[in-house]
Amino acid sequence: MSDQAIRDAVNGVVEYFRACPEKAVSEDSTAVARLEGGLRCRAVDGNGNEMVTDMPAGIGGGASAPTPGWFLRAALANCDATLIALRAAVLGIELSTLEVAVTSTSDNRGMLPIDDAIAAGPQSVRVQVRIGSPGIDRAVLGELVDWCSRHSPVGDAIARAIPLEVRVDIV
Repeated sequence: MSDQAIRDAVNGVVEYFRACPEKAVSEDSTAVARLEGGLRCRAVDGNGNEMVTDMPAGIGGGASAPTPGWFLRAALANCDATLIALRAAVLGIELSTLEVAVTSTSDNRGMLPIDDAIAAGPQSVRVQVRIGSPGIDRAVLGELVDWCSRHSPVGDAIARAIPLEVRVDIV
């Protein structure tokens, strides 16, 4: 899709949500994960999208697919790259370079029966953005990335404590 088509689409959605803010809140698609064997799992949604994960051999997995943690980092990298590209199109900035790398530091003891005081998730997450646009001031590109980091849905979910409800059906 061209930058102009993206700009038009975003402006149309902005106009619609300003007129009908109650329509902006919606239930996200459900991901259903099933164990395939060992520690390999496949998550699917109602549209046929899927994601397969596995764990490294050292923890008993088959190392046949990326870990769920890698997909978390990949989701943040893709979300930020998408939002930067979207915002750049809205602002009429043509990007020549856009690369988002996400790394994290974790204490793997948190997911094992070692010490409940150790957090299971990442201790820190770092996002590195490489961005370029001929003729656009560095400060403008920096402001673009800053705006996107404050509006990234995946980044927000990682940075902000949100309610997590777990229900169990015993079969």
